Amino acid sequence: GDPAALSTLHTCLDLVTRLMAPFTPFVTDEVWSALISVAPSDRRADAARPPASQDSVHLAPWPDGEPTVVDPALAEQMALVRRLVDLGRAARAGSKIKTRQPLGRALVSAAGWQALPTELQDLVARELNVMSLEPLAGDLVDVSVKADFRALGKRFGKRTGAIGAAVRDADAVALVASRTVRVEGETVRLEENELIVTETPREGWAVSTGAGETVALDLTITPELRAAGQVRDVVRLVQEARKSSGLDVSDRVELWWEADGDLAAAVSGGQDRLAEEVLAVSITRGHPTADLTPHVDAISGLQFWLRVAGE
Repeated sequence: GDPAALSTLHTCLDLVTRLMAPFTPFVTDEVWSALISVAPSDRRADAARPPASQDSVHLAPWPDGEPTVVDPALAEQMALVRRLVDLGRAARAGSKIKTRQPLGRALVSAAGWQALPTELQDLVARELNVMSLEPLAGDLVDVSVKADFRALGKRFGKRTGAIGAAVRDADAVALVASRTVRVEGETVRLEENELIVTETPREGWAVSTGAGETVALDLTITPELRAAGQVRDVVRLVQEARKSSGLDVSDRVELWWEADGDLAAAVSGGQDRLAEEVLAVSITRGHPTADLTPHVDAISGLQFWLRVAGE
């Protein structure tokens, strides 16, 4: 290969290994030893034999930072991506819809969302397993607010009752936005912990909000989405069978399967995706002619058999 490219690759692996050393000490030390043994010729010649620090990644110096290569704008965008993914996952968890089940769309409201590059928006979609992302327009939650009288009492004493009544009578959405109420002709600003805010997602949606950012998941599962989710479940089962059978991650396999009803229709329609994910050179419905041990999923009723291709 290109010597310059190989040198760059080696440098990157070197850096990653040092950074990962505190978390996976034994694996990274093994990788480090391999890197030293295949180091570019200019490094092998350095100092007539690597210094003692190169005998182990744990003796090597911590990598120096390079501030000039930091892109503050990209770092801010990635922070937004992480926050949105966390919100989306929280919404999924609340809806009790498993992550492997694809959803049709998610609606997003966040400062800077529209300015995100397409590849970062696509990353959010992949992480949340949704087919599309759209800007959030309109309200998808019903908001109610009540006063936390214990918190109010600590600050307002005898005025607590009047302030609590003002909170009860206020418009909930406006109150959450401003955190102010009018009491006896005076504008009183409330602390966040003095209000108990309840957001109830409207039927068919799961909504999660934090720090002024919102992700709403459309929970409508069409037959096509359900079938895609079933195929993902089959992929998981086959991958687990590959692992338990001791197959190498790069081994190509032949796959046979049996199922009924909707699952059979889903697997038949998703064979290309299934083949790509599990590295299958052939997928056949029915029993194999060879004497192979079946893998059975009692929940779905799926049976499948697999072997390394060409055996």
